[in-house]
Amino acid sequence: MDTYNLKPENMRAPQHLNEKEIRQSLDELDAKIKVLQGRAHATTADSHHTYHEHIAALEAKRALIAQKLDNSSSATESTWQDIKRSLEDLTEGIKKLF
Repeated sequence: MDTYNLKPENMRAPQHLNEKEIRQSLDELDAKIKVLQGRAHATTADSHHTYHEHIAALEAKRALIAQKLDNSSSATESTWQDIKRSLEDLTEGIKKLF
């Protein structure tokens, strides 16, 4: 078990992940959260465990990473729109030449 307390407000998302790595991270976090939820349900009420805190911290991290995926998707759409606009401008420029 970790020797430090995980807290949701201390969670950070990795900065340099591509879309594939973001999706993989989200899948891994979902699996970890599911395991911890199972362990939390299997323990007795008076036990001294930090599963709920750990789950909350992982869910906070997952939200931060998911936010990056949303930003990445909108950036990708913007890039494709820019490419399309540039191609249309190029087409118009060629038509004007002939």
